[in-house]
Amino acid sequence: MAQELNALRDKIDAVDKQLLDLLAARLALVGEVGEVKSRHGLPIYAPDREASMLARRREEAERLGVPGDLIEDVLRRVMRESYILESTSDKEHHFKCMKPDLGKVVIIGGQGQLGRLFGNLFSLSGYRVETLEQADWPRADDILADAGLVMVAVPIDVTCQVIDRLGKLPADCLLVDVTSVKAAPLEHMLAVHKGPVLGLHPMFGPDVASLAKQVIVCCQGRDGAASQWLLDQMTIWGARLQQVEAKAHDEAMTLIQALRHFATFAYGWHLSREGADLERLLNLSSPIYRLELAMVGRLFAQDPELYADIILSSPQNLAMVRRYFERFGEGLHLLEQGDRVGFIAAFRQVSDFFGPHADQFLKESRLLLAQANDRRHYG
Repeated sequence: MAQELNALRDKIDAVDKQLLDLLAARLALVGEVGEVKSRHGLPIYAPDREASMLARRREEAERLGVPGDLIEDVLRRVMRESYILESTSDKEHHFKCMKPDLGKVVIIGGQGQLGRLFGNLFSLSGYRVETLEQADWPRADDILADAGLVMVAVPIDVTCQVIDRLGKLPADCLLVDVTSVKAAPLEHMLAVHKGPVLGLHPMFGPDVASLAKQVIVCCQGRDGAASQWLLDQMTIWGARLQQVEAKAHDEAMTLIQALRHFATFAYGWHLSREGADLERLLNLSSPIYRLELAMVGRLFAQDPELYADIILSSPQNLAMVRRYFERFGEGLHLLEQGDRVGFIAAFRQVSDFFGPHADQFLKESRLLLAQANDRRHYG
């Protein structure tokens, strides 16, 4: 039996080596594709091309008796690596520059994580980038004098104060911010600068390897035509842009960020106060609980000041957390009353609210859970 298994395993190893050679060849071709896209100013992420290619590969795989989900999983992982490769070329100017005549790009807070990310992207696109840090304010007028774009990338709690410190900018300079609150920064930018103004909210952390498929929310302030080049530039970087009014953005963020972060914080705080044995929880967990626990732990591996600023950024956030607390209490009351019928009725009400999204989320979560389970190792 051992000899028979070893012989088959040797054959599998040989096939795996062929797969590695093919993957290396594919990534080499991706590098060439990136060069062509760079010359012609094409986005690194082409959704129509991706969707049609995956559909064809699924059909071809199923004709060969290979599950379509398998080849799609493999190709999506390969494509993610491909997007990273297209974003990290050794070329000095990797992305096409959409506004070659722009004055320099000044990033206030450019030494922070998010500021460095955008500074690198602008540099890879051929723009001259400078930073303005706290110690540089005595020279701020000189640094900002010939700026074509000024980006404010500082913590939420000081964003408006920093904007208010800006002196007179060039009339055609584009002033933008990248904080997670939009209404107040936009108001302050419009007050201090008479030129074009744009509010941005990158819906990702500064540790992303590529902007492919990453969402950037855009809130127009003044003279949208003057900021179109920046929208085009971010699209070339691979970002997906979502245009929304500042007020609507801030209302949505109370749920997407403030409430979600607070609920995660509260659960992690509860685990710590209960003295939960994390290793035991992991050993006994289902894939879905392990994934949920990973998302909780992820929060506490990051900067607490950032999350405090996000949650405390507006009274609306606190009001939303209060309503969540009250509804949590309503749910607890059903349990304390042993109201099984009431619980089921409430469950069905929420199920109706989610509608067809529930089935879509079920499908997406199955893929995530399978991937999480694949990474488990029992040594």
